[in-house]
Amino acid sequence: MDWLNYHHLMYFWVVAREGSVARACEKLHLAQPTISGQIRGLEKSLKANLFARSGRNLVLTDTGRTVFQYADEIFSLGRELQDTLRNRPTGRAIRFVVGVADALPKLISHRLLQPALALPEKIQVTCHDGEPDRLMAQLALHELDLVLSDVPANPRLGVKAYNHLLGECGITFFGTEELAKRYRKGFPQSLDGAPILLPTENVNLRRVLDQWFDQIGIRPQIRGEFSDTALLKAFGQCGDGIFAAHDIVASEIKRMYHVSEIGHDDSLRERFYAISVEKRIKHPAVLAITTVARAGIESK
Repeated sequence: MDWLNYHHLMYFWVVAREGSVARACEKLHLAQPTISGQIRGLEKSLKANLFARSGRNLVLTDTGRTVFQYADEIFSLGRELQDTLRNRPTGRAIRFVVGVADALPKLISHRLLQPALALPEKIQVTCHDGEPDRLMAQLALHELDLVLSDVPANPRLGVKAYNHLLGECGITFFGTEELAKRYRKGFPQSLDGAPILLPTENVNLRRVLDQWFDQIGIRPQIRGEFSDTALLKAFGQCGDGIFAAHDIVASEIKRMYHVSEIGHDDSLRERFYAISVEKRIKHPAVLAITTVARAGIESK
């Protein structure tokens, strides 16, 4: 039977956490050749490279990330064992690793994740943002427990995943008080030729808005396109144009960016999804998120 060398694993774990062999040497008070040799021994026993070079830096390979996740769990259990034997309360939290589509506004992401933190069990949330397709690949490898997105899973990726509709939300247009006074009357036709700030074309909200503009027969003047929704709102705060945002966070947007509502159309809506590899959700944090979201995401 092949046994895993846990000393090798610990040295690898520290290097991965610290981000470099040099910093790991300082933490462990060991020489660099010692640690490097231990990691080579682990790679030899696992028959896989755990690190790759990126310039002067070490980055984890796909296998390295998997090994690190297991190592993190192993040494967390070790600390818990020591605390238990010393009659200390462990208070170990349930790990919840979630991927958030980068196009999903941060205010909405926070609102959707809040129910997980309100559970009686202690939950440790780890968030990763990125493009939906990349997050789906991580979900398929079980690196994530859940993906939050404004679009369902792409079936062309070949990932067996389930889309859990959290709900749909209305869209409201905002602007400075000066812009609101000018364009509120006659909305939505008043937006024809109006200065507007939009998400970039790869964002689902942009596709929703473009379809709506075509349906009602208007063509606003596009003053800027942004992949970062926070930057878009910052431009809107300065009066550079009108922008659209979700009703669910309307009060926060008005308070944070000092803008006013210009108008709302009930036909303009966007959906949100929780994507998992489980058809029947079991993780307590995912259950909390889906239950609260379905009851609470609603438009005006």
